[in-house]
Amino acid sequence: MKSDQKEDEISLNKYISSSGFCSRREADKLIEQARVTVNGELVLPGYRVAAGDVVEIDGEPIKSKSKSQSKPIYIALNKPVGVTSTTDPKDKTNIIYFLNYPKRIFPVGRLDKDSDGLIFLTNDGDIVNKILRASNNHEKEYIVTVDKAITPDFIQQMGNGIPMLGTVTKKCFVRQE
Repeated sequence: MKSDQKEDEISLNKYISSSGFCSRREADKLIEQARVTVNGELVLPGYRVAAGDVVEIDGEPIKSKSKSQSKPIYIALNKPVGVTSTTDPKDKTNIIYFLNYPKRIFPVGRLDKDSDGLIFLTNDGDIVNKILRASNNHEKEYIVTVDKAITPDFIQQMGNGIPMLGTVTKKCFVRQE
């Protein structure tokens, strides 16, 4: 802990996430979009809040829930093709509309709209960070269909990482089924 950091302070994104408003990642986006104020002042990512601070999103105050007030929710869903792994209300195919769950939850990670498979949803931001943090090296498994011949060279190239969405995937084990 930094010497100038008080023990009872928590990161703003964690505060927002623990309120059930959204995930930490979504909170970071709201902060970057200058939609979040603390005590009436715009703040930057990384800001820390203390007890008594007033946090507002788009001018509406939010309240942090204590762990005892909000029981953790964990849902395992076999996501079908056509459902988007987002909480964006503008996307009418989003996973939240699909589930129509009565409480605020968000997906742990994502599966593309054209993918189906197991995805978890929760209101527990701490577990999301533990699962998604790359340094924890959690294994992921995918079964994919390709539109080209599967050769030993193709398998090797896939295993060495492929360019995707402006980055290159990590090296991985690939086998033909």
